[in-house]
Amino acid sequence: MEAMNDEEIRRVLGLLSQDDTLRAFASLVLGEAADGVPPRTFAKLAGAGLAACDESGKWRATPERFRELLRARAQPPERLSAEERVLRTFLVDGRLTTTAMRRDKRLVVLRYIAAVFEPGVRYAEKDVNVALRAFHDDYAALRRYLVDEGLLSRRDNVYWRSGGPVDV
Repeated sequence: MEAMNDEEIRRVLGLLSQDDTLRAFASLVLGEAADGVPPRTFAKLAGAGLAACDESGKWRATPERFRELLRARAQPPERLSAEERVLRTFLVDGRLTTTAMRRDKRLVVLRYIAAVFEPGVRYAEKDVNVALRAFHDDYAALRRYLVDEGLLSRRDNVYWRSGGPVDV
């Protein structure tokens, strides 16, 4: 089907790149008299779906053909999960745009950020700060959110991942 659509697009563009068929199509679009246009030119346009002839023999343009071709070539919309939509909303180029968000959305973002920390590894506070600064300048707030939500645990300025999903 895709090859057929490509062929149809090439055919339409090929016809519109020729002066005679372009002029004939323009005259139909503008509703001007098409005197002197050979019938075979209109037949070419009709063959590509750009023109149609009614019962009385009067030709008219069918510019809706362009929409049809575009629709046929359009990629289906990307289906995103609710979590992916939240991440796309609040993370731009890997950086968090804001920390002010509803708790349910903040949890999605925090789980994503928590994945930076390996389960079972102990991190000094300065290493946690460096990792979190990559996401947002207010790394202290992020660190606090991660601890408050049980995604990181802390004792004596040492942190470790204690929650969130783990890739296996």
